[in-house]
Amino acid sequence: MVTVTEALPEKLVERVLAKLGLSDAPEPTLHGLGTLFEAWCRGIPFDNVRKLIHIERHDPGPLPGDDSIEFFDAWLRHGTGGTCWVTNGGLFRLLHSLGFDAVRGEGTMMIAPNIPPNHGTVIVRLDGERYIVDGSILQVSPLRLDETSVTEVANAAWGVQCAKRDGHWVIRWRPAHMTGGLDCRIDSLEVTRQTFHQRHEATRPWSPFNYELYARSVRGDSMVSACFQERVEFDRDGQLIKSPLDEYGRARFLIEELGMSEEIAEALPADIKTPPPPWSESARRAAEAGSHVS
Repeated sequence: MVTVTEALPEKLVERVLAKLGLSDAPEPTLHGLGTLFEAWCRGIPFDNVRKLIHIERHDPGPLPGDDSIEFFDAWLRHGTGGTCWVTNGGLFRLLHSLGFDAVRGEGTMMIAPNIPPNHGTVIVRLDGERYIVDGSILQVSPLRLDETSVTEVANAAWGVQCAKRDGHWVIRWRPAHMTGGLDCRIDSLEVTRQTFHQRHEATRPWSPFNYELYARSVRGDSMVSACFQERVEFDRDGQLIKSPLDEYGRARFLIEELGMSEEIAEALPADIKTPPPPWSESARRAAEAGSHVS
């Protein structure tokens, strides 16, 4: 499924590695993978900043970051990342360019029962083993997939666990909006670039990341996030720390904590309360109530 055209331009790879703080290209080994992925988790955030700007402007063009070269160009200029299809698409292409045996994977964040795949990830094959490196979950270390045993990244701030259930690997992690934990089920161990593009484009009409700022990254010994008008932190001891974020605080968080440019922070539109998914029972009841009123 991977072709040579997936490789990034050599000069771009050099600029990305330099900004990540890596003086040499990591070797395609487990140590090299760990070095690169930790630098990614500390340097490239998961965020919806450019997507919010794009949607607010009703821009009919490609969603930001769908082209990985454009994704890296924006990160180099503004410090922005992207949502799962974007960050993991870029991570895959960087790994592939560095000689790793990487593939795109597809999964489902189990926010509700019986929903289609909604998450892109990256899987790297090394010495007969498979490892998940995920630019959304940002678990800092590669997570090994094991057929029979529970595997984990043991860390109080960003640790995860993985086990196989009903034929699928399931990763348990803690996002800022579901601090008690969320399951991510791995549905496919290899999908195409076209699948990522189609899944990404399908989020244009509705996505939980189309209305309110959501951004997260590893900083020091903590995982820090801006999530639905709050700053959310899991500290080095795994303790949850929350504080409100007004419009000024939101821009300050992006610039001072995540290292984004003032230009991009100032272009961010105001949050809009996220409506229920169009296919949900809540949306159906709201539509029925509206029709009765009219």
